[in-house]
Amino acid sequence: METINQIAAPKGIRVIEDACQAIGAARNGVRAGGFAYTGCFSFFPSKNLGGFGDGGLITTHEPDLADRLRALRVHGSNSDYHHHLIGMNSRLDALQAAVLQVKLKYVEGWTNKRRLNAERYQQGFEDAGLLDRITLPYVDRANYHVYNQFTIRSPERDQLSAYLTQHGVGNKIYYPVPLHLQECYQELGYRNGQLPVSEKAAKEVLSIPIYSELTSEQITYVVETIKGFFQKS
Repeated sequence: METINQIAAPKGIRVIEDACQAIGAARNGVRAGGFAYTGCFSFFPSKNLGGFGDGGLITTHEPDLADRLRALRVHGSNSDYHHHLIGMNSRLDALQAAVLQVKLKYVEGWTNKRRLNAERYQQGFEDAGLLDRITLPYVDRANYHVYNQFTIRSPERDQLSAYLTQHGVGNKIYYPVPLHLQECYQELGYRNGQLPVSEKAAKEVLSIPIYSELTSEQITYVVETIKGFFQKS
């Protein structure tokens, strides 16, 4: 984020920070959502702080922008039936607010458990001698990771995913097609091979269970199952 801001600031570009999966994460003591002109969070049920349905939050250090956003979310109005902007109906409904208000008290504890699970994975994969077969998440010392996902990488990703599914281990590929190759961006003219790092990651990434209720026995089973795949292959 520091580098992005350094590039954007001299050009007068306002940066919008996508922190949708990173509530509670930090870098050098600065929390996600606090680096840019605005930060955006998602309360989709699968997120670390999830509601009962869709919802979200926008953060900003700019008081005038905060006032504008409050108006935009309720038909561009600051007072009943007087519309100062062309807005939308984007209020967080009371049911979502009630769920989130309760769950907010537990987020820090859930995050600590996710971080503990990540440490158990790191140690488990090291003890299993798998560090030359898979790539684990890298965390800079300046960062505080909240592990919305625990994503490993393997050149044999597709076969490994199928093997895990066959053995009852949940897994997910986020995301199989990089943005520049998506159909909706074809008009930009990008071709396969032009962004090789993104393309390689899209072919190798695989997320395995990391949720806070995961037990040490389940983590051991995941590690042993992955070890079994490579022994078989």
